Amino acid sequence: MELLSSTRNCIKFLQCVQPGMLTPAVQSLVQSQQVRHRQTKHWNPKFKKLRKLKFVKMDLPDFQEKASELPQDELKKRMKERGFLPPRPWLERPFHISCTGGIFEAYVPPEGDGKKSFISTAGAKQKFEFLEKKSKSMLAVRKIRTYEEDFDTDNFPTLAQDIYIAAHRYMADKEKHKLREHVTERCYPEMMHNVKDKTIRWTFLKSLEPPRMVHARVTDVISKENLFAQVTVRFHTQQMLAIYDRFGRLMHGSEILAKDVLEYVVFEKHISNEYGRWRLHDKIIPDWLPPKQPAPITYQLIEDAVEEVAVEPKQLEEGQKKLEAGGAESEEVKVATTAAAASTSTGSSTTKPNATAI
Repeated sequence: MELLSSTRNCIKFLQCVQPGMLTPAVQSLVQSQQVRHRQTKHWNPKFKKLRKLKFVKMDLPDFQEKASELPQDELKKRMKERGFLPPRPWLERPFHISCTGGIFEAYVPPEGDGKKSFISTAGAKQKFEFLEKKSKSMLAVRKIRTYEEDFDTDNFPTLAQDIYIAAHRYMADKEKHKLREHVTERCYPEMMHNVKDKTIRWTFLKSLEPPRMVHARVTDVISKENLFAQVTVRFHTQQMLAIYDRFGRLMHGSEILAKDVLEYVVFEKHISNEYGRWRLHDKIIPDWLPPKQPAPITYQLIEDAVEEVAVEPKQLEEGQKKLEAGGAESEEVKVATTAAAASTSTGSSTTKPNATAI
């Protein structure tokens, strides 16, 4: 074996030598000798056993099988083999409260606001009541400033007016994605209700009085750390509004007639949220405000069908006998006989066809 291995080594050495340095006889011997060996086999067999132990045979999972098709016992066995824990039945679902469901401690507008001057008796009384209710609002403003240091009661009405104008402009243009940035999740469906198939023309002209903050409240939801702030701003503005239906007919308002509008708008912010922002939340409609007239709506008119008059056979025979005898009969019997005769002869009802109007 040692001789054979030495011979092979000599032949390998001769193969590596340049052909010009060998004699023709030796060169022919080298070319005639064929040495077969694997290129991937390591030249040193010393660590052959260790190299063999490097590879561990393992059973690969069947990726084609479905867990739903396996029985429960087999599924538990597979999970134990692979070290998987059984899934937990999570009944809790995460939810995020981004706004409140309404107005807490809503501001009650005084009757006749915007029409009575402060010089009059009623106007002075309204001013005095406003000062009495201002203490709670000041405490709420102080609470808001602990989370928002830049909050200012003088500058906030201007910011609120910009939010108010942007929200109504996006509502008129039906920009749903941009509208959600300026209104809360509670206010969005109320603003977009009954807007489908309608054309809205809304224009903000000017402010008759500077907007001012009249009410502020802070409350917690679920936990004491989750705080929401609501601020009510009074707007006395001049606007133009015109609403057209799907046929282009005017339903409400006018595009050439400006109207004075007095509104109390509530703005809300999730002050516990670092990225919270002020958004339009709701409008306060006082109880003393008269109801608005409903807009003319296009509808389908169906007239009521004429009811059939049921007549018994005995009454029919009596009526016919009276007619043959020439006796005078009342109008009710005439109607009954004609209706019964028509129903028996033709078998069709006297229902009047429906009339539709658009």
